[in-house]
Amino acid sequence: MGIEQLRVLVAEDCADDAKLLARELRRSIALVSFERVDDAEAMRVALRRQTWDLVISDWSMPNFSALAALTTLGEFGLDIPFIIVSGTIGEDVAVSAMRAGAHDYIIKGNLARLVPAIERELRDARVRAARRFAEEELSKAALRYRTLFEGTFWPTWVYDRHTLAFIEVNEAALVHYGYTRDELAALTVTVLDAPRSFGSAEDGSAGDLEECAILHKKRDGTLIWVELKVTDIELDGRAARLASVRDLTERKAAQAALRRTEEQLRQAQKMEAIGGLAGGIAHDFNNLLSVILSYTELVIEELKPGEPIRADIEQVQLAGQKAAQLTRQLLAFSRKQMLELVVLDINRVVAEIERMLGRLIGEDVQVTVLTDRALGKIHADAGQIEQIIMNLVVNARDAMPMGGKLTIETTNVELDSTYADEHVDVKPGSYVMLAVTDTGTGMDEATRARVFEPFFTTKSKDRGTGLGLATVFGIVKQSGGHIWLYSEVGKGTTFRIYFPRNDEARGGAHKPVLEVLVLTGVETVLLVEDDRQVRESARSILRRNGYNVLEAQTGGDALLLCEQYTARIHLLVTDVVMPRMSGRQLAERLVPLRPEMRVLYMSGYTDNSIVHHGILDAGIAFLQKPITPPALLRKVREVLDSPQA
Repeated sequence: MGIEQLRVLVAEDCADDAKLLARELRRSIALVSFERVDDAEAMRVALRRQTWDLVISDWSMPNFSALAALTTLGEFGLDIPFIIVSGTIGEDVAVSAMRAGAHDYIIKGNLARLVPAIERELRDARVRAARRFAEEELSKAALRYRTLFEGTFWPTWVYDRHTLAFIEVNEAALVHYGYTRDELAALTVTVLDAPRSFGSAEDGSAGDLEECAILHKKRDGTLIWVELKVTDIELDGRAARLASVRDLTERKAAQAALRRTEEQLRQAQKMEAIGGLAGGIAHDFNNLLSVILSYTELVIEELKPGEPIRADIEQVQLAGQKAAQLTRQLLAFSRKQMLELVVLDINRVVAEIERMLGRLIGEDVQVTVLTDRALGKIHADAGQIEQIIMNLVVNARDAMPMGGKLTIETTNVELDSTYADEHVDVKPGSYVMLAVTDTGTGMDEATRARVFEPFFTTKSKDRGTGLGLATVFGIVKQSGGHIWLYSEVGKGTTFRIYFPRNDEARGGAHKPVLEVLVLTGVETVLLVEDDRQVRESARSILRRNGYNVLEAQTGGDALLLCEQYTARIHLLVTDVVMPRMSGRQLAERLVPLRPEMRVLYMSGYTDNSIVHHGILDAGIAFLQKPITPPALLRKVREVLDSPQA
């Protein structure tokens, strides 16, 4: 091969000999860079200054030598062709020089060998450089592999493709699966396979995880879902496979939790929608029932005992009262009923109910009551809590037609963030738990999904309306609580209700209820009701009992009437929910103009203008629809006779 350019460092004390070398090289090489040094320090300076292709050195010099030059070159760790050119070197000296690291030696009298020797050594140097580069790259690749293999947090191993024996295992696999390196070295990869009885990706038990998700078993027997990735490789001539896994167990659990949360949210939205519908129905029915119950009461008052038609009207009145009870249950489910909240000890309510359980559930049901003596207090309506217990007990009795065991339990509990994350309507904190458990027929999944819906029942039509558990659900929610159900077919049912613990009273003391003896009056009453029939029945009741009644259909009509009527108006009786202007808004505009006027609200549907979550605002007089003559007259008299605030 031809050399086009050469950078030569010459260790030579004789300048003339150096020129002869340069002349010889330039005969065959177009461009030669040439520098002469004659001691070790000068050589070091030259080696630091630039890169050299070749070192030519005399064997012996007054202040330097070929061996010293080789030593100096070694200090820099350079693999540069080193050729000795000398006139005094013998064969034994040449052998010593070659052992010391020289690549060739040439007698000064035979410089014709110089260029071919240089070409050969440069070629060999390139081969050595290429080999070193390949070895370095191989070493780097091995280091990268080892770093990646051991450094990855994914459990990874290599195993024999035929025998399935482990060849290499990284630290992450040892930690994750709980084996030692020596243990796995004596095992095959089948030791990680879970028993088929626990399911596999093929039978669909992986759910919506990756298609390649499978079950693995740790050393302690724990089963985990993993995504397994396998690649065929050759390792030291062996057919092998590189396997790595990603643990999907937490992800699977998170997906399951998310599905549960989504289902709870859908159920909550469904119940909210049904509740809104039920509340609206109850509102409309309460207006109708107000008319029915008011007029039947008025007609009965006009009929003498024993008249045939009186018994018929009383049947109408009884049916209306039953309908009113249904609307109250609908309002309870839709969380639109009125609550009288007090600081309550559930144990006292349970104790009072326990005394009547024998008559209620029969002798074939064994009752156990387990109450926590250190039970905390809750802020609730005592009557509503009693209704919850009674409904659950009756439901349990009906689920045990052949008898069984009924357990009522109370205790203090702490619901943590984990529980709250799994139940969309729960906040972490201290709760009082009320549990009712039976050993009855239990429920399947389809029944459990609908058990709190109004009018859904598995009982015959003559045994239930389907509003018992719906009522329980509404009361619990309106009281700020949470209800949890567990049931299996043939294994009974448990209802657990969690009420926020509240040991301190809120609000002022309850005002004593006035005992109203006289129901008649002569005061002027402004009656505002958008439903014509309800307004007419209320007007008839009031006028029959001596009151002067001014009536208006809307808030606007009432304002106009007050401008025209200059005499005193003693009482405003107004529906709460009306179009365009609510009863609260009407009162807020009229009372400043007539400060002596009292206000009585009436409604079959709790509205946030006077109540919040079913709790009446302080100082508000309220009459729950459906209205009846005694209830209306008693409330009107109570408001008129109460001290002015």
